[in-house]
Amino acid sequence: MSIIANRYEFVFLFDVINGNPNGDPDAGNLPRLDPETSQGLVSDVCLKRKIRNYVSLEKENGAGYAIYMQEKSVLNSQHELAWKALDIAADVKDGYKKLPKDLAKAKELTDWMCANFFDVRTFGAVMSTGVNCGQVRGPIQMAFATSIDPVVPIEIAITRMAVTTMKEAEEQGGDNRTMGRKHIIPYGLYRAHGFVSAKLAERTGFSEDDLELLWRSLINMFEHDRSSTRGEMAARKLIIFKHEHPMGNAPAHVLFDTVKVARVHGETDTPARSFGDYQVTINRESLPKGVSVRELI
Repeated sequence: MSIIANRYEFVFLFDVINGNPNGDPDAGNLPRLDPETSQGLVSDVCLKRKIRNYVSLEKENGAGYAIYMQEKSVLNSQHELAWKALDIAADVKDGYKKLPKDLAKAKELTDWMCANFFDVRTFGAVMSTGVNCGQVRGPIQMAFATSIDPVVPIEIAITRMAVTTMKEAEEQGGDNRTMGRKHIIPYGLYRAHGFVSAKLAERTGFSEDDLELLWRSLINMFEHDRSSTRGEMAARKLIIFKHEHPMGNAPAHVLFDTVKVARVHGETDTPARSFGDYQVTINRESLPKGVSVRELI
């Protein structure tokens, strides 16, 4: 697998209908909001989680595609795998807490983690949490997604007709109904920006195959992430800018500015309720020399 030789940026558009794309634990799981503009937010961590989940489904933890950061995983146990696989002896005094003094062996540990864990060589990781495998700065980074227009969170009451214990049933005197709350927004179209560094890919071994897997993950991740509050989320546009030079041919913000998302016919009197209420345009004529653009969806 060849290491990527080009820098990329991408614009990712996705939407939600009657759902909660990213609950805020500091606000009772309400959809995340920018308090100044009331625009919706989805964290980069949330998006990376969905990418990891998609990769684990497609590759089923195949060789080179294990997931490092996953639910209930013990990170130090993941690090120990590298030490044992490479048969590197722990320090007599510090054990696994410090990297080997031999720089080549220390690099072997970090390289092993990159080669075996997709998300380490993609997003990077701090692997010095007691069992030390070094630190990796990943070639793929994503910013927070922001909704194009302000969104309005709605709190909906729900009922449950069953109870969990006999004691609870007796205390309620036969009335098993309990109340709950669900938070949704009627509709929101979100825009996220992403960055792919060819030079950092050289350090982690991020390959062309990995890049294609990343694109597939973005396009399909919502198809395998359905829930009661994420039943209708969809990837709508993935616009990719490719630089001829590995260091890049233009600043990222210049490329992002060529992508405009606006209401159809300038409509603002009624709230948007579907992707069809928006139009997406790319000013291809203003693209800097050495940069090409393609749309995957």
